[in-house]
Amino acid sequence: MTDDATLVADIETLGARLTEAKASITKRFIGQPRVVDLTLSALLCGGHGLLIGLPGLGKTRLVSTVSTVMGLNSSRIQFTPDLMPADILGSEILETATDGSRNFRFVKGPIFCQLLMADEINRASPRTQSALLQAMQEKSVTIAGHAHELSPPFHVLATQNPLEQEGTYPLPEAQLDRFLVQIDVPYPDRKTEHDILIATTGIAEDEAHEVFSAAELIKAQETIRRMPVGETVVAAILDLVRACRPGDADAPAVVRENVAWGPGPRAAQALMLTVRAEALLQGRLVPSIDDVAAMAGPVLKHRMALGFAARARGENLDDIIAAVTEQTCRGVSAA
Repeated sequence: MTDDATLVADIETLGARLTEAKASITKRFIGQPRVVDLTLSALLCGGHGLLIGLPGLGKTRLVSTVSTVMGLNSSRIQFTPDLMPADILGSEILETATDGSRNFRFVKGPIFCQLLMADEINRASPRTQSALLQAMQEKSVTIAGHAHELSPPFHVLATQNPLEQEGTYPLPEAQLDRFLVQIDVPYPDRKTEHDILIATTGIAEDEAHEVFSAAELIKAQETIRRMPVGETVVAAILDLVRACRPGDADAPAVVRENVAWGPGPRAAQALMLTVRAEALLQGRLVPSIDDVAAMAGPVLKHRMALGFAARARGENLDDIIAAVTEQTCRGVSAA
């Protein structure tokens, strides 16, 4: 079998497994297929996801279900103002041996897992939030000058309430940029809410089953990176990211007039990965311009900020990104 034929076979096999995984997830997290797809995209691309939604919309349930289906050992940390970095990373303790000698021993914290749920991440102080920065980017933590590697795969799925901001600490831009995608969790539609009522208020509920193992997820991440991306799609990604920077000479007026700062190169890298995952989750072998448009919001929204005047006017980042995406992708398609 040629290399191309092998790649096609691997992609098709992975696509079938993902279909099974989505079916298993929806046994416990009913409806919201877009939220499920974006969460799986984050894992398939080896990245982290920031789930934003009101309490009671199933964010915690989704993360616990995904950890079961993807075969990952998980930890959950409830972020609170009094949480300290050592509560996440671990700490060194002084032990006395039977011969009277004393030595420091490192006791690992909950971050030493494969899927970390950071619940209400913006409730912890900046000092505690910063404990995740190295782990999210470099997959290791440094304690007392010693680096401790995190076993792959390692993913963070964090949750945040978009409305209740009293007593919270907004995530710094450097940490937001480390999240591959922002996943907005909306209210369910009427049919979905009906199904939730029926499924969750009886004597027993359906249980999700394991579809992947940690090793298989790592292999899936390698397959994603082997998927080809056409030059037209690469051009669309570059044009879109650069058009969202207010200081760029080619930025449209809607960006120059409303956006305070735009996405950096990490956004383009995120799009290059997530368009592949998006294509695969939709049953296609190669990403297209439509996949760039579909992933623009989740990848760019948390990497941009409105200026003061734009916020006062009630401008919306979703609308700005949609307008720039439509203009950019249409221009690339026409070329």
